[in-house]
Amino acid sequence: MEGNTSFSLLELFKLGRFFMWPLLVFSVTALAIIIDRALYLVRHRLRIGDLASKVLDCIRGGDIKKAAGFLEPLTERSLAARVLLTLVNHANLNEDRLEKAVETETLGCIHSLESGFNFLTAIGSLAPLTGFLGTVSGMIGAFRSIAQATEVNAQIVANGIYEALITTVFGLIIAIIAMSAHYILSSFVDRFAVQAEHACSELITASAAAITPLAAEKRPNGAAVDAASPAAVPARKKASC
Repeated sequence: MEGNTSFSLLELFKLGRFFMWPLLVFSVTALAIIIDRALYLVRHRLRIGDLASKVLDCIRGGDIKKAAGFLEPLTERSLAARVLLTLVNHANLNEDRLEKAVETETLGCIHSLESGFNFLTAIGSLAPLTGFLGTVSGMIGAFRSIAQATEVNAQIVANGIYEALITTVFGLIIAIIAMSAHYILSSFVDRFAVQAEHACSELITASAAAITPLAAEKRPNGAAVDAASPAAVPARKKASC
């Protein structure tokens, strides 16, 4: 090691000894999760504003089938389309049940987006701890070398501490990358959740306003009344009397 001012990654890996292996596993796992989640977010478009505005126009125009036909081809590549299609397909339900259906679908989409995030959090916690453990183990070896040496000099102490701290450095680097990626990816998911909540709230209100007049027109003739509607139950009881 004398005279060397820099080391390759392989040389540093050898200096870190046994504890570099779990750190290597952590780094590969974190990188794989980050790439997978980033590609998933890119592939499944999360922008919901444009889709929601088109669906809103269809709902206000009283053409629910047109909105469903517009959204169905987009569900493979757009989670936002899945949420909106659920809303459109259940538009005949009362407001509470419609909100529940949309909430369930939204939570399912968010869960699929956050798949693997727990592993990033775990790696962010375990990597520095593993690095510290490697450092402690290296320090024990360094002090043992000092105890066994007949003559103690600065080089023996410095080299032992230097090698011991390598695992801490790698552990901290892995943790920083994993946690930074977790926060960045989570910000996209959180933004999608907020946008979906606002868009669906507006669409549910518009859907209720568009469907209620139609139900009111059909109710006197006894046709097309939603069985799940609270208003339908008293009307049927009265008629049976």
